[in-house]
Amino acid sequence: MASDVVGYSRLIRADEEGTLAALKSLRTQLIGPKIAEHHGRIVKLMGDGLLAEFPSVVEAVRAACEMQQAIAERNAGLPERQRVEFRVGINLGDVAIDGDDIHGDGVNVAARLEALAEPGGIYISAAVHDQVRDRLELRFEDLGRQQVKNIDRPVRVWRWLRGGVAAIDNDVRPAKSLPDRPSIIVLPFNNMSRDADQEYFSDGITEDIITDLSKVSGLFVIARNSAFVYKDKAFNVPQVCRDLGVRFALEGSIRKAGNRVRVTAQLIDGSSGGHVWAERYDRQLTDIFEVQDDITQQIVSELKVTLSEAEKSRSAEAGTRDVGAHDLFLRGRELLRGVKKDREMFEEATACFRRALALDPNYAAPYAGLGMAYTLDYQNHWSAAPETSLDEAERYAEEAIGKDDQDPYNHFVVCLVAMFRRNYQRWAQEADRALALSPNFASALNILGVLSIYTGEPKKGIPYIERAMRLDPAVQQQYLHFLGTAYFVAGDYEKAAALFSDRIEVNPTTDLSRAFLAATLGHLGKRDEAHRIWRELMEINPKYSPAEHVARLPFRDPSDAEKITEGLRKAGLVE
Repeated sequence: MASDVVGYSRLIRADEEGTLAALKSLRTQLIGPKIAEHHGRIVKLMGDGLLAEFPSVVEAVRAACEMQQAIAERNAGLPERQRVEFRVGINLGDVAIDGDDIHGDGVNVAARLEALAEPGGIYISAAVHDQVRDRLELRFEDLGRQQVKNIDRPVRVWRWLRGGVAAIDNDVRPAKSLPDRPSIIVLPFNNMSRDADQEYFSDGITEDIITDLSKVSGLFVIARNSAFVYKDKAFNVPQVCRDLGVRFALEGSIRKAGNRVRVTAQLIDGSSGGHVWAERYDRQLTDIFEVQDDITQQIVSELKVTLSEAEKSRSAEAGTRDVGAHDLFLRGRELLRGVKKDREMFEEATACFRRALALDPNYAAPYAGLGMAYTLDYQNHWSAAPETSLDEAERYAEEAIGKDDQDPYNHFVVCLVAMFRRNYQRWAQEADRALALSPNFASALNILGVLSIYTGEPKKGIPYIERAMRLDPAVQQQYLHFLGTAYFVAGDYEKAAALFSDRIEVNPTTDLSRAFLAATLGHLGKRDEAHRIWRELMEINPKYSPAEHVARLPFRDPSDAEKITEGLRKAGLVE
């Protein structure tokens, strides 16, 4: 990790004594302890800069982000001329050890990244990003390959997004066009409880409100994944609305203490930043469902949305009156949503759902939770018997529908099972049912688009996937692959190649999109480029097998699947 002070000469000229004192204070009270806290070592100090090394790239990035956040908070109360700002570059690579010092290209790249960074910024190399992207809840922006001084090859650079969004001038970044109906993002409600372990509760209530609003056909509601990008981040509500192309934002807070809960909610007009509606609820915990329902109804009323007869009659309750069962369901769902994906998570989540059912056997949501957990286990092989997990998933998902046919998520889980079973009719029925109940359900839109791809109607699926991307832009890298597949199966290889390349840009370690891209390039007659992509794929996954891959894809018509093998054959990559 290389770091230095921005505008050091200017600061020294303006106030040498004050600058040196401030720099010493930052190094001894903040920067040094923060590096040590994350098991790092300051290799050397260089005037206004420093070089540090860490045994873990994850710890290096954590240290840098926490350091920059703390410095920003410290600077916030100072006049601009007294602010000491740092920029940071982080690289992962071999170094040469010389006593207590280190040298080599690994160090040089970190120094060049630091020189590119803006004040308060952190730039990391692709090697660093590959290691931390699925292990830290931080967001980075891909700046592409940059030519830097004294380094022969271009370096791919990623920029840390403080607050989850890029710091781009409002006049430069075009606003997305607004939908043809009232549009809203529900920002994660702040957990105001003294107990940080209650975070799952505030997140759960936020998600439930998103789900309730998504069921209203007269609204356009940003999906949960994209809303939670802003969790624990500093943000400007009008800018968030501008970035996502929505008119309104709902934000609030939740404080849970014993059997009491306080919920505050504010509906904000993103075009002006003004409040449209605000309310505070001080209730018993058992009234939390009524609070959620009231917030939904107030938003619908304020935005002058007309409900259909079916929407008017639909209950917004969580499906149980037992707050203990609901609490356990929220805990289990939060575990499934988390970054940690392993056997321990699976066992903890399923235990929560089963304990919820022990309290209320008629509560549908935990059955759906178990269905999703076992579907994930079928894919990831966490349990001792993953070969039986799809049967378990189907059993629980069917039970969920039996308990509550009005919950779109219950139908979505059945839809996933049908996809793995290659039961195309049930796949279509359940996706249609989920969307009928929740027109803003991005995942259901996407899976309906994917169904069209695998049943030989790829052009029919493209609008569904594009709508899913609009509702849930944070998951764009997944949707890019499916869009590319749609154009590939449709025979539009130029468009497919562009989309697969875009997907690789935002997800550099993907083997799946590289395999499709190599096949696409084969169809286009670009053999050399296909071979380059294939070499990258083999470096990422040396055990990759095209035959096994193609066999797993649920194409109904074998000739569609054969297009992949045919493209690889044209490129000279398979016999």
